[in-house]
Amino acid sequence: MTYRITPIAGIAALTLAAGAAHAEGELNIYNWGNYTSPEMIEKFEQEFDVDVTVTDYDSNDTALAKLKAGGHGFDIVVPSGNYVPIFIEEGVLMKSNPNEMENFGNVAQRWVDVEFDPGREYTVPWQWGTVGVSVNTSVYDGDINTAGLIFDPPEELQGKINVIPEMNDVMGSAIHYMGGEQCTTDREVLRQVRDKLVEAKPHWLSMAYGNIERLANEDIAATLNWNGASMRARLQNEDIAFGYPQTGYSIWMDNAAITADAQNVENAKLFLNFIMEPENAAMLSNFARYANGIEGSEEFMDDVMAEAPEINTPEELADAGYISKNCPPEAQKIYSQIWTELTK
Repeated sequence: MTYRITPIAGIAALTLAAGAAHAEGELNIYNWGNYTSPEMIEKFEQEFDVDVTVTDYDSNDTALAKLKAGGHGFDIVVPSGNYVPIFIEEGVLMKSNPNEMENFGNVAQRWVDVEFDPGREYTVPWQWGTVGVSVNTSVYDGDINTAGLIFDPPEELQGKINVIPEMNDVMGSAIHYMGGEQCTTDREVLRQVRDKLVEAKPHWLSMAYGNIERLANEDIAATLNWNGASMRARLQNEDIAFGYPQTGYSIWMDNAAITADAQNVENAKLFLNFIMEPENAAMLSNFARYANGIEGSEEFMDDVMAEAPEINTPEELADAGYISKNCPPEAQKIYSQIWTELTK
């Protein structure tokens, strides 16, 4: 079998006896970069005699545009929960009914019937996590549980800050920091958000993805970040810590789905069922360092995951988390205007 990565910015119920299923051919996965466990892919290839190709993307918008254009050849895509309704509305996902698959019973109750895919007719859990602040504590030793490190940065961090260029994550963090709520259309709150972002930007070094190595190598001292990426940096540099903004932080889930024009549908269904097996879901978590939404996977996770502060939210900050959702068009229009001004 060959596991190939290309970098660029029927079985209705699937009742398979363990070890009895046989498939062949290929499977083409379109996923976020540095997010797919090679070990898990190799196991799938060997178990089902399928050659897997993984192609990377850097944002939900990039993935959506590629799928809408057609002729992409991808069978699996991994959109974030707040984008799943958009992908469905745009007709780029197949209604494959993973809720009828053999391993669907392993999905944790919290993630069985979700707002972005009621009843799980299109998607299965991939990984879930939070949006917070990664900080090098050898540079800044104050309170890290605040988005103020990004939006009102202390002198120690100025000029050493990165911000992931994800509009919904940045806007969500900024809106809550300024006292607003998710999906607000309050013009006064959003004026304050715009002003705060424009004021903060000169203190940022960059707006970029791929910050695990940059944090670990101390090329940046802080970044608005995802918790698993922060953990991967900490495992390379013990001074890296992850903060949960007290004013509010997003809880998100990425989800695997079959594309509407998939060429290898049966292999794609096998793959969805495969990643809902606890041992296989654990391989994803051990690689990317996020939780996965599959009951029983903890048994197979690396020991470092059990007590990781990036994975185990402090009890006193748990209520500050909110499930990320797709905001109405009127809100998205205003956010896009602010985002365009910020990134020009």
